[in-house]
Amino acid sequence: MTTARTSFPLIEAYMQACMTDSAHDMEHIYRVLNYALNIAKSENNVDGEVLTIACLLHDIGRPEQYADSSVDHAALGAEKAFKWLTGNGYSTSFADAVRNCIETHRFRSGNPPGSIEAKILFDADKLDVCGAMGIARTLFYKAIVSEPLYSLTDDGNVSDGTNDTQPSFFQEYKFKLEKVYENFYTEHGSTLAAKRKQAAVNFYTSLLSEVQECYATVSK
Repeated sequence: MTTARTSFPLIEAYMQACMTDSAHDMEHIYRVLNYALNIAKSENNVDGEVLTIACLLHDIGRPEQYADSSVDHAALGAEKAFKWLTGNGYSTSFADAVRNCIETHRFRSGNPPGSIEAKILFDADKLDVCGAMGIARTLFYKAIVSEPLYSLTDDGNVSDGTNDTQPSFFQEYKFKLEKVYENFYTEHGSTLAAKRKQAAVNFYTSLLSEVQECYATVSK
């Protein structure tokens, strides 16, 4: 892995100004960066500077997505990063490499990562939605956007989230958190994720059991 050549105070300051919610705060950014640098040790020909800056800037489109749910924070953040980098002395080719990493890091995307740096960023970001941390951050996010823990079926029972059309924590678990372990691009990232899976499974099954029991009736 090539080493980073840049001092990052300005980049960090720009990132920190864009991190405005507790689910995607600057500590999320630093965890993703740490995961990425760890994964990169097991890969070849990684540009450490591209990877580091892409990690630092990967969520700078979040404020716009909160303001308008139709906005793709990955696509918008990629363009914001490209403009900021080229406006602060970075070459177009370097800024484009960072942009490519950011625009392909999202789980909900038909645009998979191509470069090794993009794959590492994708995996590092997904590690932060695995296990206990993923549960905690998802609950934070659902509170921020005022979405419930669960929804009820037509017969008044608690849905487990499968095939739900209404957003909830259980719906997000079945759509994303349960499946995220299948979508890693690096072997080391996949190994780290697998170690965390059971913690998430245990929380989901315990919470589902508790609320379903609460709503259960003696006779049907």
